Parts: sequence; structure tokens; C-alpha cells
Amino acid sequence: MSSPRAGFVCLVGRPNSGKSTLTNTLVGEKVAITSTKPQTTRHTIRAIIDRNDSQLVLVDTPGIHRPRTLLGQRLNESVRDAYSSVDVIAMCLPADEKCGTGDAYIAKQIADAGAVKRVAIITKSDLGNRALMPERLLEVVKLAADHGFDWDEIVPVSAKSGDQTELLVSLLIKLVPEGTALYPSGQITDEPQEVMIAELIREAALEGVHDEMPHSIAVVVEEVIRKPDSKLVSIQAFLYVERPSQKSIIIGTGGARLKEIGTEARREIERYLGVPIYLDLRVKVAKEWQRDPKALDRLGF
Repeated sequence: MSSPRAGFVCLVGRPNSGKSTLTNTLVGEKVAITSTKPQTTRHTIRAIIDRNDSQLVLVDTPGIHRPRTLLGQRLNESVRDAYSSVDVIAMCLPADEKCGTGDAYIAKQIADAGAVKRVAIITKSDLGNRALMPERLLEVVKLAADHGFDWDEIVPVSAKSGDQTELLVSLLIKLVPEGTALYPSGQITDEPQEVMIAELIREAALEGVHDEMPHSIAVVVEEVIRKPDSKLVSIQAFLYVERPSQKSIIIGTGGARLKEIGTEARREIERYLGVPIYLDLRVKVAKEWQRDPKALDRLGF
């Protein structure tokens, strides 16, 4: 009988490489918000996977990108901080895209990460042409070789269909050290409740917005109140944007857009908390907050 294992696995990759969707699939519940918009993930999120006597702690990170703002710089720094003390770095590479300069940049960071296991996860295998998969595998092998290392494992997976996701978990468990569980059995994340609620609101707000708007939205939960004589939880939150014109877009004609955001967010938050909620959403302008150090500090970045 094999000994129990436990350790940290950091998922890295370009924006929209499938890290958060894969995280949710492996955990079996929603712990990270997802969107078609690049750079949706803004916080490192720890998701916990239990298998028999072993435990994996997945660290889902923001997509590494060429930063245009101070926020972008801080997100990249948060990724470097996240993989500086893990057992495995797992790089996500979409099956339907060739390796590019962004992937080469990340591979260089991985090469310099020291004594750590390195895994390539070819995500979205359901979207790639299966006949081209051997070519894709060779490309991923070369990506590592060009930067002076070899992958410990290369695994194509589909979070959408579940193809090879359990194989991925078993291979990752073999790469982490022997040891006892790091978190109590049954816990799926250590994210603070207010952060999870804010993320679910931001996910709802991202739907249907275009251009620079996704990057300009931040959410802060001001209060979560559970009244002793009621099952209803009252939540007040602020959506921050950078310009008055963006505020108008979020609110919509006669408040219609903000109402839609509230309806969708309330559905997801009630599913997360398991109780009915009253959600009070308000919109504020924080001018150029992505470039303002003090504003970033106030907004939790």
C-alpha cells in the first residue's frame, strides 16, 4: 500500500489557457470564476483535492502577460510568488493554439524556478485536431528543451469532457512529497467568504461587456450580515470602474444592466452559501484605479 502524499501544485499559463476551468473540474465544484475574457483571474486561488489518503492543493494563478498597467505588474508578481514555494509547477497550454512568445516567456520563468517538478498540461484537448496532437506534443517537448529542462509529465486533458482529468490527478499526486493532509478533509478552498462573493459578482458583471471594460471592473464586498432571526443573508458590494462612461454602461438604461448582474450574481452566491440572500449592488468610479498604487491597495491588489 502506497504512503499518503500531500503537496502544492501551481497552475501557470497565458490568459485564457484554461487554468480556472480545469481547477473547477478537478475539484468537482466551482472555486474559481471563469469567463471568455482574458485575465479574468486576479487572485491566486487555492483549491483542495482529496483522493484516498492523499491531497493536492492546486494554486490557480492569474494569466502571465505583458503588463500595461501597475495592476498587470502586480498580477505577474503574484504568480511568481505563488510558484516560488510549491512542489509542482504545471503549465497549461491550449491544444488549439501553437506555442507563442508568451509561452516561451513563461517557460523561461519555469526553467529558473529551481528544484521543482514541471508538468505540461495540454488543455482544451476537445478543441484541438486530434490528428495534430502528436505535432502539438513535440512542440511542447521542444518548448522545455529550448529552455534547458524536461517535463516530468505531459498530459492532454479536457476539462469540458473530463477526458484524462483523473489521470492528471493521479500523476500529480505521484509528484508531490509523502505526507499528511494539509487541509481538513472536505474543504475545497481556503478563500475568504467575502473574496468568493466578490468574485462571483465580478463574473456576472463580465458577461456582455467589451473592449477595455473587463479589465476596468473591480468588486469589493463591504458587508455580509446574517440576521439572528432570519435565514436571509444581507450583502452590500461596490463595483468599481475607472470612468463615468463605464459606470453608465454597468448600470444600463433605467438600471436594467445592473439588475441583470444582480440577478445572476445572487443565483451563484446563494448556491455558494446555501442560503437566500439580499444583494445590494452599487457602482462607483475610481479614476484609473489599475494604475494608482493607493487605489490598488484599497481594492485588495
